[in-house]
Amino acid sequence: MVSWTVLGDDGAVIDPVDVYLGYLAALERSPNTQRAYATSLKLWFEFLAGVNLAWDAVRVDDVARFVSWLRSPAENVIVLAAGTGLRSPATVNRHLSAVFGFYEHHARCGVRVASELVVWRHLGRGAYKPFLHHVSAGKPIATRPVKLRVAKRTPRTLSAEQLVTVLASPVRARDRFLLALLAETGMRIGQALGLRHADFVSRSKEVRIMPRADNSNGARAKL
Repeated sequence: MVSWTVLGDDGAVIDPVDVYLGYLAALERSPNTQRAYATSLKLWFEFLAGVNLAWDAVRVDDVARFVSWLRSPAENVIVLAAGTGLRSPATVNRHLSAVFGFYEHHARCGVRVASELVVWRHLGRGAYKPFLHHVSAGKPIATRPVKLRVAKRTPRTLSAEQLVTVLASPVRARDRFLLALLAETGMRIGQALGLRHADFVSRSKEVRIMPRADNSNGARAKL
């Protein structure tokens, strides 16, 4: 089983990060998710070391400084709201999601952290109510106090000409089949790599996606 951890400048394991990544592993989060969170927390502790801050003594203002640190191409450059940063707002938000998830977990475990890092609010009458809201109705929910606005855009797709070029590139018929399968069905690469002969139902022209934990290639089907 693949696992991830984060080391400090001295080569030692950063214990609070290791505890959180162990928690994600216990919940059977995808290895890709664990790796992404480990990468984000590596950046966070790199930032904390640079500004000489203890991980359990930070405040929400420090998280805002972390956003600027992620966005700035260099330490002496300030990225304006309309400018282009080193990382996109969506990428910064993914790193923030890992950081706030890390603090929410430790707060639930009794570690004293700045209260504003885990902000709780009640849903008002006009607020958006997520699926299964009735389960927690009347109870406050955790929200993240720092988040960048991400511009909405239409997902990019390949043109017919580009698709033909891509399909003509592989030498092996197996690879051309895989690319054609992805293009025609829209399935994820992990779903495609986890397919077995039994998943192809030719009589009804169906391909069934079956999540399995025992794929020899480690592929995971995310539904």
